Amino acid sequence: MNNEHVDCRKDLVEGGEGHHWEKKLKVRNRRRFAREKFVSVKMSLIVTALLPSVLLLLLSLPSSSQAFVNPIDVITRDFQALTRKVTAHHILLPKSTDVALSLKQSIRNKVSPKSSDDPKYIVDVFSAAAQKYSRDEETAVRGGLLGTKVPQGYCRAKELDAACFKAPLGEIAGPIESEYGYHLLLVTERTNCPKLDGKYNKIIPDVDGVSTKFVRGDSQEGSEEIQTVALQQVGFWMGVSLAGGVLAEVAAKAANVVDTLPWE
Repeated sequence: MNNEHVDCRKDLVEGGEGHHWEKKLKVRNRRRFAREKFVSVKMSLIVTALLPSVLLLLLSLPSSSQAFVNPIDVITRDFQALTRKVTAHHILLPKSTDVALSLKQSIRNKVSPKSSDDPKYIVDVFSAAAQKYSRDEETAVRGGLLGTKVPQGYCRAKELDAACFKAPLGEIAGPIESEYGYHLLLVTERTNCPKLDGKYNKIIPDVDGVSTKFVRGDSQEGSEEIQTVALQQVGFWMGVSLAGGVLAEVAAKAANVVDTLPWE
């Protein structure tokens, strides 16, 4: 009896029926664990499928909404901050408030029809004054032109550079104090500053050659391009997520974790 008992236990351990059920139990446990992992994959697929609707909802919200932040607005704002450009003229004067204010008023008088019998376009008057009075010899020969569509950070004087992106378009700003002296500033075009300039970001002479006309430059084109790129990026990563989910299901089917795929 003892020998039979030993042989029986030996059969169960080495290949008997008990060993067979133990093996099946381990397989079932592995499959249950794999199914739980597969459920998490399916949940990821559901979230990915709902993502387009969520994004459309976010995009439809006004920018001033406090509940959500429009992702396209964030991308646009950051891009604009890095790509702002300006066309501006300046006049560098000695550090005398009286001198700066006197020249500023003189330019205004020559532009205004109420103060002059022969008014002229503001850019022409400002450029002539820069050539005559500016202490910045490098820009004076160009009528005070700092640059055409130059990026933020271009000006050596940080105070003047900051003013280029704060001063009202088409108006004489200043005096602006820097280590070089006092500056008078005239901004004629600015890109990617929609909150400051609105739709019209450039000045040109009107049909009479004297009045200032505000027109649209190319800042709007930049904003549309930003939104296009942003939406393309969102679509690309949504596609990647969906493809990853499909591959996960196919892999699960190949490993015998599931019997059928959702579309079968």
